[in-house]
Amino acid sequence: MASATDFTADVLAIAAHRDDVEQTCGGTLLRMASRGLRTAILDLTRGEGGTRGTAEERGREAAEAAKLLGVGWRDALDLPDGSVENTLENRIKIARVLRQLRPRVVILPYWQARHPDHAMTGLLGYDACFVSGLAKVDTGLPPHRPFKIVYACLYADVRPSFVVDITPFIEQRHSALMAYQSQYANQQSGSGLFVPEEEIRERTFAEARHYGLLAGVKYGEPFVQKEVGLVDDLTLLPVQSI
Repeated sequence: MASATDFTADVLAIAAHRDDVEQTCGGTLLRMASRGLRTAILDLTRGEGGTRGTAEERGREAAEAAKLLGVGWRDALDLPDGSVENTLENRIKIARVLRQLRPRVVILPYWQARHPDHAMTGLLGYDACFVSGLAKVDTGLPPHRPFKIVYACLYADVRPSFVVDITPFIEQRHSALMAYQSQYANQQSGSGLFVPEEEIRERTFAEARHYGLLAGVKYGEPFVQKEVGLVDDLTLLPVQSI
């Protein structure tokens, strides 16, 4: 993969942990890459606080998953796993990456979640996008503010604003998730918290099938946007009403 100094992204997914993107918007990144768009992933933590695996193991797995997702760049910050906070220091760390990669679209986790790191990343990421556009915040790079911010809401109890059709990419999406053998292979550690390996495929495919049905396709990933949408031609609106 390219270094951040010589790579710009059309779409950047920001997540709290290595494997979050694979669960919530991996199919979307695959679809964007298939359209010739440049995709990237920024993980905020390295996984040192996880029940299973080590930061080093998850780093190797993240690199393999990135290849399977076709992303051109992936890196992890050093925020403490389990204690992501929305501080100015952390906003600037993310802003540096935003100014390096200059994405048009940023994908964040939905701002309400069971895991505090996930919810906080949604808030922190939004604020970092704002800070990144401030000319007087000096990071050594020119300001950049993404045009669009969307929220991956697969695990949120909300009605999505839209769904991305990931039907052609469902198998590759699953392979990218299963690259994290330290997390999802059957083992005694964390067996009361983690889904058995033989059930992961069934559950993840069922979730994608549910959101696909909402949009009239086989498999989908859901997203929320805060702003209203703009339509130019009513006759081109997708998804049949009746």
